[in-house]
Amino acid sequence: MDTGDTAETAEASTTGATTAAQWWERFFRYGPYGLLGLATAVSAVSADLIMSRSNVYAVVALVPVALVLQLWWGRARRKVPPRSQAAQFYFVARTSLAFALTWCNPFFSMFAVLGYFDAGRLLPDRAFRAGLLATAVIMAGSQSGSGLPPESFTNWIAFGILLALHATITMVFAQIGDREAEQNRAQVDTIAELESANARLEQALAENAGLHAQLLVQAREAGVADERRRLAAEIHDTLAQGLTGIIAQLQVVTSVADNDPALARQHLDRAAALARHSLGEARRSVHNLVPAALEHDDLPGALKKTVTGWAERHGVRADFTVTGTVEPIHDEIGATLLRIAEEALANVGRHAGASRVGITLSFMGDEITLDVRDDGRGFDPAALPPYNRAGGFGLGGMRPRAERVAGTVEVETEPGDGTAVSARVPLVQNSG
Repeated sequence: MDTGDTAETAEASTTGATTAAQWWERFFRYGPYGLLGLATAVSAVSADLIMSRSNVYAVVALVPVALVLQLWWGRARRKVPPRSQAAQFYFVARTSLAFALTWCNPFFSMFAVLGYFDAGRLLPDRAFRAGLLATAVIMAGSQSGSGLPPESFTNWIAFGILLALHATITMVFAQIGDREAEQNRAQVDTIAELESANARLEQALAENAGLHAQLLVQAREAGVADERRRLAAEIHDTLAQGLTGIIAQLQVVTSVADNDPALARQHLDRAAALARHSLGEARRSVHNLVPAALEHDDLPGALKKTVTGWAERHGVRADFTVTGTVEPIHDEIGATLLRIAEEALANVGRHAGASRVGITLSFMGDEITLDVRDDGRGFDPAALPPYNRAGGFGLGGMRPRAERVAGTVEVETEPGDGTAVSARVPLVQNSG
């Protein structure tokens, strides 16, 4: 039946095995000669029994014509495409010769049977079934008992039955061939789509590789910028505030050195302690270590010492309160809240003119809040420059610190009504 476009020779596999396409190619190349020769030989043996003299003369004339036709097609078949006009001419001419030869001797149906195998290769789709039916007529006539044409009524009945049988079988196999052809086309389309998808995927992978390299560069640059901001904030929170405190202590020493040497000595010691503390914090900032206050104390203990030290230096009452159940927290969370508290207290000392400060640390289940409230002069929030993620370390600098640990900072204040700074961060327990 329809064997598709298997006329081209398939290459042997690496093991040397012959493929099905190669077997079909050999059959279509040599089979017609073999079948024509076999039919001619059998017809010659049976000529005296079933052939008249005129039939013998016709066979003698037609067999060389069939052989010439087959020789021509053997040369032309590689040069013409399947289902071309030349291919259709060959099928029609061969089938006509086979019909005429079978009319002379039924054994020539062995040559006609080729139509079952190559109709799909040689004929277009609209003529495929007609070619099969023509071959079925020849085969049914050769098997009806008297050859073509049937001689008796019984032979005609046998011819009709055999024709119906051959036609049914050929149509069934034609339908199967059509479905196989559709499946082959679908497979070809699927393979083409997969190849196209693979090509697009390779292109996407190449683009992703370039994007990945670009993202790495951007991430490296962002990491450098973030580290610079971190160091700037740490320097502001440690060195700058420490230097401010040292200057304040030295100014007191200068003003009281002549009248009260003991008090001057006390402030000088505080200045030296601040210098040592600031130096240690600067080193810790460079190495991204936790503040020294958290090295030996938990967050409540470190905050209490920080508040106490700040109150002694500034002479302002500062109350520290802890609410909720104290839990061990991650170093980064503790360092963030401690730095925010230090910055808030530094702002109170520099700008608020407060007489009292209240610091509250609250453990609230899955989050921690830090509130720093003072009764100072306050300020107008609208007068402050707009918050910028890339700059500023005062009140605005607290927000980036909190945001790095998924927290928030809110500031409530009015002129003459004090200031309240509230930091809220998630409670992440220390894994250690």
